[in-house]
Amino acid sequence: MADLVETELLLLGLNALHEELGGKMVPFAGYLMPVQYPDGVMKEHLHTRAAAGLFDVSHMGQVILRPKGSMEALKLAFEALMPVDVLGLAEGRQRYGLFTNDQGGILDDLMFTNRGDHLYVVVNAACKAADIAHMTAGMPRVSVEPVTDRALLALQGPGAEAALEALLPGIAAMRFMDHRVVGDIWVSRSGYTGEDGFEISVPDAQAEGFARKLLAQQGVAPIGLGARDSLRLEAGLCLYGHDIDTTISPVEANLTWAIQKARKTGGAREGGFSGAARILRELAEGPERLRVGLRPEGRAPMREGVELFAPDGTPVGRVTSGGFGPSVNAPIAMGYVARAHVTKGTALLGEVRGKRLPVTVCDLPFHPTTYNR
Repeated sequence: MADLVETELLLLGLNALHEELGGKMVPFAGYLMPVQYPDGVMKEHLHTRAAAGLFDVSHMGQVILRPKGSMEALKLAFEALMPVDVLGLAEGRQRYGLFTNDQGGILDDLMFTNRGDHLYVVVNAACKAADIAHMTAGMPRVSVEPVTDRALLALQGPGAEAALEALLPGIAAMRFMDHRVVGDIWVSRSGYTGEDGFEISVPDAQAEGFARKLLAQQGVAPIGLGARDSLRLEAGLCLYGHDIDTTISPVEANLTWAIQKARKTGGAREGGFSGAARILRELAEGPERLRVGLRPEGRAPMREGVELFAPDGTPVGRVTSGGFGPSVNAPIAMGYVARAHVTKGTALLGEVRGKRLPVTVCDLPFHPTTYNR
């Protein structure tokens, strides 16, 4: 059975390079991916914070949206799928978005870029087939074109700018969420670690050579899925299917910063997106539950699924992501807590192996972000 499962997994274009580098390959979102390299998760995490880490995120879905009519019509059609201002996004800029369903839950979170005569979209690996179908059905006057011949790399950390500038002169001028096309390489100044960095789309034929050139730069090391997860958790960033899903609204997820004024009540294009009734109501009245940061006492992590209780024993929520934060040298977690218990400093209890242990509500992120704003 193990052999059968492995043969069904898709291989990254850089699979041979990961194996050469000593990557421990595991199944993830239908792909065989490196969870760590010989240095291990802890060292990889701290190296990214101190220097630069190179991640292979080619499992993500890359999609081009082209108008069959005007670009304005394309942007308005895309806006109808999410509570985000697409029309107001300037050319050469990227924005975080959220596809919502009719109940106001989150179908996926994504990044999209205005490239002048089309939009470039990056979606989560596990959701990409469903997202492509959703966009195709929801935007009949738009050409939805999956990109299947490019790798996607993420270079993250304080040394990322110098390393990439050595290969692509001029990118140092980019600011957070800028996007630039350099020859046939697409670069966005963004990422999923809380650090300054870049996401780089490279044609398959050039991907291995480009990755090797990056790894040859001073301070750049390969980083696996394990450290990617601990880095994003310290940064307070959501993981789809864990911290957000089809039952959780953007307001409950504490992602209201992603809903621009134009789409809110009283805005130039208020509502008009799937789930607007619930989302606008929760924006006005507050949600019944909210995603918060959690600090367990002691050294034992509280992982996904841990139930949360008030001191009197009343159930109040659940942990959705948790682990040890190498940069903060302590266990950290995120989860959903009933509205009456979301204030910073609120004392709760998390049930771990039958014991209820102290945990405190705290602010996010756990580690300061260093985006190049």
